[in-house]
Amino acid sequence: MKKIFIQSFILFSFQFLSAQEIATRKDSLQGGLRPERTCFDVQHYDLNIKINIDEKSIVGYNDISFKVVENTKKIQVDLFQNMHVDSIFYNKKKLDYKREFNAVFIDFPTDLKRDSEAKIRFYYSGKPIIAKNAPWDGGFVFTKDKQGKPWIAVACQGTGASLWYPVKDSQSDEPDNGATIKVAVPNGLMNVSNGRFKGSQDLKNGYTRWDWEVKNPINTYDITVNIADYAHLHDKLADLDLDYYVLKGNEEKAKNHFEEAKLMLNCFQSKFGTYPFKEDGYKLVETPYLGMEHQSAVAYGNKYRKGYLGSDLSGTGIGLLFDYITIHESGHEWFGNSITSRDIADMWIHEGFTMYSEVVYVECQYGAEKAQKYMNGMKRNVSNDEPIIGPFGVNKEGSGDMYYKGALMLNTLRHIIHNEELWWKLILDYSTTYKHKIIDTETVVSFFNKESNMNLTPVFNQYLRYSNIPELLIRKNNSNLEFKWNANEPNFNMPIDLDVNGKEIRMYPTLDWQIMGDLKPNDEVKVLTNNFYIDVRIE
Repeated sequence: MKKIFIQSFILFSFQFLSAQEIATRKDSLQGGLRPERTCFDVQHYDLNIKINIDEKSIVGYNDISFKVVENTKKIQVDLFQNMHVDSIFYNKKKLDYKREFNAVFIDFPTDLKRDSEAKIRFYYSGKPIIAKNAPWDGGFVFTKDKQGKPWIAVACQGTGASLWYPVKDSQSDEPDNGATIKVAVPNGLMNVSNGRFKGSQDLKNGYTRWDWEVKNPINTYDITVNIADYAHLHDKLADLDLDYYVLKGNEEKAKNHFEEAKLMLNCFQSKFGTYPFKEDGYKLVETPYLGMEHQSAVAYGNKYRKGYLGSDLSGTGIGLLFDYITIHESGHEWFGNSITSRDIADMWIHEGFTMYSEVVYVECQYGAEKAQKYMNGMKRNVSNDEPIIGPFGVNKEGSGDMYYKGALMLNTLRHIIHNEELWWKLILDYSTTYKHKIIDTETVVSFFNKESNMNLTPVFNQYLRYSNIPELLIRKNNSNLEFKWNANEPNFNMPIDLDVNGKEIRMYPTLDWQIMGDLKPNDEVKVLTNNFYIDVRIE
């Protein structure tokens, strides 16, 4: 697995669940880390399947190679209960197993010894669930292109990769040595998966198998299939291979539109470090749904338009200067695919940083002023409905505010640190220090505290663990102005910048009322809320 950097991890925490949302046994089996999961470390997946488009079905097997971490006679592999377990073999012997919801508990005849290596072949078949609104719900999309040819894709983040193949379905473990994905599809169609194309083989039964290989560790929900009558475009950025798989007829449109990918890659590599999956190349693959950050095979369905399907999520007009899907989903290559949260409760580590990468791209291309305007435009999308961090161990994310509020928190931290050179060094060092690693919130906070030489823990806690954002209270008291923070986090404190009579000054409010220095009630005071995501109330 990726090396896991965990400062602290609560296996089962239900503190954010309402009475109506008490976790079920099924939730715990999918999201938790039982001994049957932690006892083994996946080294490699070798997926070999055939997809019958007419039946919307899958048949095949997954070879799961793993290292034994603790002595065991039982492991948990996952496969949705609507899919059929045909048989499971180890050393050419059929194994017994027991199914419980989506978990498959596999029994071995003798102990698997610590530090030994093993491999099972898991045969399976069935009809995977069909997505109604991909990528927001998990499942397959079976549709047709304008020429009436089949066009198939899958998205499973959050729902779980085990909806379509047997896998250790937990973000806590990725195959150290990558994966091979071999997919047989009807002749005349192509399958595009992650990594590099290794060749195709006519199986002489009406199907052709397309083989792909991933060298790097990979999130299980990132492993993908894309089936269509694709055209292939190849390009390079220095020594990085760029490959685009688009529906036939879209070649010229894609060639021009995807030039933006080079601008994005140059920007992100300058700010976040070298593209983290160079060995596997960078791909954009046209899909029948909007998009998904499938590692080294980014799903693209924005119809070659600027913005988000032609709209601007920020409401500022700046979002129409770039293709949202190309930029956002590619940003996940650094934040989500390279740096991964151990539990989806901490998915802000993926989405907050990736949303902020959009701001970074705008700053690279159009300058800091437009980037700040774009960032602040995102405030209109924040709900402040529930904490960003969700409950652990039950396969449940926190609030969707992890996107916009997460990015606004990072923008706030940038201005708290108040040192541009240090900020960009910190972001670069963060990205490179935890490249190809699995982390949690505490790891992020510890890193930012150390590198900034500041105690930012109360700030992270307020934005991530509570619904409310900090509120700055200001009041007149006789001839003085006073201020304080209203916040949920005990001992919350955070500096704030003010414009006083045209001059920027920094103040240090706490949870207690204090006089605002030498400021007087008739001074013209503006709180720089563009730099800090806060509420302000004048009493």
